[in-house]
Amino acid sequence: MLKSILIFCLAFNTVSSFGAGQASVRVEPANLHGSRPLQEQTETAVIRDYMQSWESFRAALEQNSALLLDQDFVGTAKEKLTDTIQQQALLGVSTHYMDREHDLQIVFYSPEGLSIEIVDKVQYDMQFLDKKRVITTQRMSARYIVILTPSEVRWRVRVFQTVPE
Repeated sequence: MLKSILIFCLAFNTVSSFGAGQASVRVEPANLHGSRPLQEQTETAVIRDYMQSWESFRAALEQNSALLLDQDFVGTAKEKLTDTIQQQALLGVSTHYMDREHDLQIVFYSPEGLSIEIVDKVQYDMQFLDKKRVITTQRMSARYIVILTPSEVRWRVRVFQTVPE
């Protein structure tokens, strides 16, 4: 699949500048479907750790280093991202993401406190690079379903899946 995306991108060889900056984050009031109440401290930690996971996500895909995912990702999310990184490395390309906006809402907190589900409507720019040369830049808008689980000191992303809007 990555190969077909890259072929598509090569056909539309667009180049644009990629500015730096922080993404804007809007947190909607929790709309919990579950019996466990969400404490403000937990909500703050989940949002903080999820946003930090975007930093490691960006760095891992830009540097083609799955090791950068270790702190923030586990399970299927880490496996899928690791596969993507390996495919990129084989093709000699990398991907640069710049998230612009996140609209987050916590929709589920398991009764045992072992998982939290977030819906993230995110807007970001994505660049495909071939040896640091920009192949294409695309403005993207996506809706992610994210499931986080607690570890020793932080919440880690277990599921990171795009769904149709």
